[in-house]
Amino acid sequence: MNDYNTQRDPLILKEYGRNVQMLVDYLQSLEDTDKRNASAKVLVDLMKQINPSIKEGSEDTQKLWDDLIIMSDFELDIDSPFPKPSRDILTKKPDRLGYKDKKITYKHYGLNIQLLVDHAMTLEDPKEQEEAVIYIGRLMKSFASIWNRDNLDDGVILHNIKELSGGKLDIDLNKVRENNLFNNLVREKPKSYSNNNDRDRGRNKRPRRKRN
Repeated sequence: MNDYNTQRDPLILKEYGRNVQMLVDYLQSLEDTDKRNASAKVLVDLMKQINPSIKEGSEDTQKLWDDLIIMSDFELDIDSPFPKPSRDILTKKPDRLGYKDKKITYKHYGLNIQLLVDHAMTLEDPKEQEEAVIYIGRLMKSFASIWNRDNLDDGVILHNIKELSGGKLDIDLNKVRENNLFNNLVREKPKSYSNNNDRDRGRNKRPRRKRN
């Protein structure tokens, strides 16, 4: 009589295959406790070889023992190094991933602008803080030009900065307009943002060897 997979009981964990399931069934038939425990350890090692992605960590090792119990329909009586899993593990939903819930007031500027504003508020030197506001204003005006062809008014940019900072960052609007402070975005960052990077680059510079 032919023995087809379609005529057999469905596999509980298909990733291990029919042969491992048959070995689990054999374990359940062993009456000697010591032999059953020893055979279970050998079978777990075999399951680890079948799944090379399994590492030596405790969580992965526990998964192997849990899978062994699951394939026995939770009836295998062995001395597992881990607590025996309950049937709820099959229906338990995974925990929801935690996402950053930081609110972005102006999404078209992006989160980095808010981070720059937060940093500017920590500056104690009024001159450095003003330079930071100017730099942020130039960035915001540059970003705004991407989604709005019209030249965004400096007053709107300044209003957005004040709102993002809770009113803690401000600069004279007439000064901004007269000197075009929010125009012509420059590549150089204000000192408050670039000093640390400059120091790091300085450490990495090596003196050139003089040619003979």
